[in-house]
Amino acid sequence: MAERILVVDDDLDSLKLIGLMLQRNGYEVSAANTGSQALTRAMAEHPDLIILDVMMPDMNGYEVCRRLRLNVETKTIPIIMFTAKTLIDDKVAGFEAGADDYLTKPTHPAELASRVKAILQRTAQRRQQANMAPAVGVIGAKGGVGATTLALNLAAARIMAGDNAILADFRPGAGTIGLSLGFPQAHGVASVLQHPHGEITPRMVEAELTSHASGLRGLLSSAQAQETQLTYTTDAVIATTRALRQLGRPVFIDLGAGYTSLVSNLQRELDHILVVIDTNPITSMMARELLNEIHNWSGNDAQRTSVVVVQHVQQAKQLSWHDFERIVGQPVRSAIAPGSDIILQAVQSRVPPVTMQPAAPFSNQVIKLAEDIHVKVQQTAQQAILE
Repeated sequence: MAERILVVDDDLDSLKLIGLMLQRNGYEVSAANTGSQALTRAMAEHPDLIILDVMMPDMNGYEVCRRLRLNVETKTIPIIMFTAKTLIDDKVAGFEAGADDYLTKPTHPAELASRVKAILQRTAQRRQQANMAPAVGVIGAKGGVGATTLALNLAAARIMAGDNAILADFRPGAGTIGLSLGFPQAHGVASVLQHPHGEITPRMVEAELTSHASGLRGLLSSAQAQETQLTYTTDAVIATTRALRQLGRPVFIDLGAGYTSLVSNLQRELDHILVVIDTNPITSMMARELLNEIHNWSGNDAQRTSVVVVQHVQQAKQLSWHDFERIVGQPVRSAIAPGSDIILQAVQSRVPPVTMQPAAPFSNQVIKLAEDIHVKVQQTAQQAILE
């Protein structure tokens, strides 16, 4: 179905010329020659794009744009201001009113068509991403802190809550999730990432998922040493992640330890990142540096990161919650009780620990964290829509 574009201009000749050009490019066109008529048509038709003149007798384009942005039903419609007002101040006023792009007349029809196509493509991509399942990355501040165990149990906890969660182990050649669940030969990640990104589709990824009796599905890596030599592109990792987000809800991704190239390339695709630490103060210092890098690349958005403390043994004396937060430089979202006995039993039984003893302190805290992250991601997504 062709995209519908609302063209707003008090000059009837301009309306006809722009409309004809758009129709030749395959778009449906609706027209308005006053600001008030533009508001009425936008509300009634919900066009995919609005091309808006500034100078109109009843209401200028800036005011039309502001009103569209204040209305819940029209606030997300992309707007290109197309006007003879060429001063920098005019352009600034347009963007401040809420325009997505600003073109000055006269403009070659090919340039206008190019801008229209680009805006529509970006909008379609945003909508597609908004419909995707949330993706949560789990990173250890260093190796051995329990990030993999946490990722596995968070995914299992959401299965227990009724979600269609998927787990991905993006550590080719160092995968342990498959081993702990009884799938030592699982190598779905390596199988997918060896393909060019353009060939990676949800159907391909789904064929490589491993299904566990608990209901959990995973795209797993093996512990076979040769997989560490696998070379893959950033685009392939992103395509794989987007495919996973169309197959399950939510998606948990084990990203290993530290700020690797995988993390830096993938973090923009993630809705939330959990940084896992243990009770060693040195690990907290490492986490602070890791978080600084993550925030630098994400525009300092600390709302999309959380710190989780995993306790491995019961200690008579350890840092307080406040001490952890002071060293890390960010609030701690959760502290997970020691669960080594449960984890060992679960590995022997080839099941996620939370499914074996859901009432145990370790399991209870993981289940609570999974729900907490679920709510947090939903709130962040809703806020992004409103913005």
